Formats: sequence, C-alpha cells, structure tokens
Amino acid sequence: MGVPNDDVVLIQKGKRPGEPHVITVNCPDKTGLGCDICRIILDFGLYITKGDISTDGIWCYIVLWVVPHSSSIIRWTNLKNRLMSECPSCSVSFYFNQLSTRPTCSPVYLLKLFCLDRKGLLHDVTQVLCELELSIQRVKVTTTPDGRVLDLFFITDNRELLHTKKRQDETCEQLHAVLGESCISCELQLAGPECDCHQGVSSLSPVVAEELFRFELSDKETRLQALSPDMTKLKKANVVVDNSLSPAHTLLQIHCVDHKGLLYDIMRTLKDCNMKISYGRFSPNSQGYCDLDLFIQQKDGKKIVDPEKQSAICSRLKMEMLHPLRVIIANRGPDTELLVANPVELCGKGRPRVFYDVTLALKVLGICVFSAEIGRYSTSEREWEIYRFLLDENCKFQLSSMVAREQIVDRVRRALMGW
Repeated sequence: MGVPNDDVVLIQKGKRPGEPHVITVNCPDKTGLGCDICRIILDFGLYITKGDISTDGIWCYIVLWVVPHSSSIIRWTNLKNRLMSECPSCSVSFYFNQLSTRPTCSPVYLLKLFCLDRKGLLHDVTQVLCELELSIQRVKVTTTPDGRVLDLFFITDNRELLHTKKRQDETCEQLHAVLGESCISCELQLAGPECDCHQGVSSLSPVVAEELFRFELSDKETRLQALSPDMTKLKKANVVVDNSLSPAHTLLQIHCVDHKGLLYDIMRTLKDCNMKISYGRFSPNSQGYCDLDLFIQQKDGKKIVDPEKQSAICSRLKMEMLHPLRVIIANRGPDTELLVANPVELCGKGRPRVFYDVTLALKVLGICVFSAEIGRYSTSEREWEIYRFLLDENCKFQLSSMVAREQIVDRVRRALMGW
C-alpha cells in the first residue's frame, strides 16, 4: 500500500567530519525521478560520491552518498522536504492517477536591489538567495557611472512561501545583513504577467554562437574552449555498450573523470533520450575517475540493438560528460564578455547553481561585473541557458591578453566542475 511519508526520504548524517551522509529515497517510480533527485542534491551544494539505483518500473529505491562542496551549512530538513516533493504519492491512488494534471508553475517575483558597487557584491547577493532556496530565473545587472548598481533578480521560491510577508521580510533582512551599508534599497514584489522569466538573450554573433554551441570539440581545439594542460585527462571518457549480460536490458559501462553534478548530467541525458534506468551503480576509484554500470531500456521496454542508436547515445553521453558547460570569453564591441552556456532539459529546467559558481570564481579573481544577464537561446538541436557577464576592465588582469582570458576561463570552469 506504500510506505509512511517519513520513510519516503531518509537522511543519515555522517558520524564523523568528512564522512559521507546517506540519502535514501523509497517511493513509486516516475519518468526522470533520478534526474530530478540529482538536480535537487546539486542545488543544495552537495556532491554525490557513490550511488545505487534500482527500479522495477513501479517502485524505485535510490541510495546516494553525499558530501558538501564547501563548509556552507546544509539545511537537511529543507532538503528532505524538497526531495519528498519530487516523489510521487505513496498511496494506492497514485497508480490510478498518473495522468493527473501537472502542478502550476511557481509565481515569479522581482527583487530590486540598489547598492553601492564593490567587488564580490553580485556573488554575495547570489549566496543569500541560494541559502534562502530562492532560484534565480533571470537577472539584469546594471552599473551606473557614479559607481552604483541596480540589480533586478527574477526569482521563484522553492519553498512556495514568498507570497507571505514573513518570507519577504526575511529575504530583505538577510540581504541587508550581508550587504551592510552598501545596500541603499531592497524591494520585492510579484512580477507582472508581462515578465517572461525564460526570455531569450540579446543577439549573439555567429562567431560566438559557433564557439559556444559546436557539437564536437576536437582534440586539437586550441581556442577559448581549450582545456588547461592538467585537464587534458578529461578527454579520456569511455562508454561501452553490452547486450550480452541481460536478456531484457542494455548495459552501459561508463568510465570518466569525476566532476560536480556528473550523475545529474548522465541522468538528464538519458532522460532526454527517453531511456529508462532499471539498475545503476555509481562508484569512484582512487585516481579521480568514476565508474558507472547502468542497465537501461528504451521507452518501449526493449534493449538498444540498433548500432546507430547505440553510437548516438555513446556520443551524446561523452559530450555531456566532457563538456556539460561551455565557457568562453569574447569581445562585445569595446568590452570583454564572459559567456557560460549549459543545456536545458526537455522539461524546461536549467542547471542549478551556475550563476552562483561563476560569480564566486569572479569574486575570487577580484573581477567586478559591469553588467550581467541570464536568458535562453535555441539552436537547431536544443535549448541552452546563457549567462553573460560584461567584465570591468579595472582589475589585475589585462583582459585583452589571450593568456589572461585563458586563466579566467580555466578558473571559472574549475568552479563550475568542482575541481
């Protein structure tokens, strides 16, 4: 008949510092559940070190070992509530109501911040919003000639409480506490119906678009997407298809370098390819690589026997593991622009914490952001989420130098990948 609600998601905290915490999810299965769970865990700043997934198509059992990316405080109760919200109902009625209407989208709120500019300001605001579980859907940052900043954040509340005065007051109070005297004003209101939180980005030049969205990045790539010398091992990703071990499933054996959100990247790729995972095991080895064994089926419940389809899945997985995010620096008129792109899931959801990681990297580098925006961009193959940052020239880097640009790109990529 199901399991008690308290047992749907169990979190067992590590007994000693540095020991992984264990998250167990035991609930009815649904398409993309593993992807949704991994996205939430990534959103809370947790890194999955090991995992087991098992489902018979009706019931799903997932065990994940996680550790925090940093020393930030994890709100475990909130994490449990978020995970439970993604789990289908555990009552019998679930099986007779799988075609129920989808929940309405969360309302979008507009946060207006007017501040005195300083290094790290954008990241400090972003960190507060992340800690409050407010998701940034779109942002517009503008710096005025007199050294002030107008930040417009279009946000949604993962707790669905932002309509209350208490939640709004809490948000503004936390921002004032962190920003101090640099915060001139803080306003929060429901965004108007004309607001499109997934608005397209302003035009990209054909050269920049080609650089960001090319499907294959060759081993001889020496331009802005090039990996730093110590990261060339990233080229070593291997995906093997085996149909001999199971009469009903295709086995994918994956070997690649670990990075933040790796399991999420694999899950979202298989989800968007309409592949079902019946059993999976994710484990690290001693050299910074990860090994995954995934028994999968097509949406119709059959094995993958078509060689072309096998090749397409392997190619797609390799690309998503090697380059889940694209990072380049380009000229935008007389200015220098940092661009970061990540694929959008077919369901419309983007990757968590990208804005957080990029602004943190720029803060560490001592680079101020003159303006920033988030938007969507569609190519012939897929939709992308684009983050654009116009960089302030007043920093220790000579932004016109190719060496300096490569250093910035490398640092931002490392922050995004968790290295």
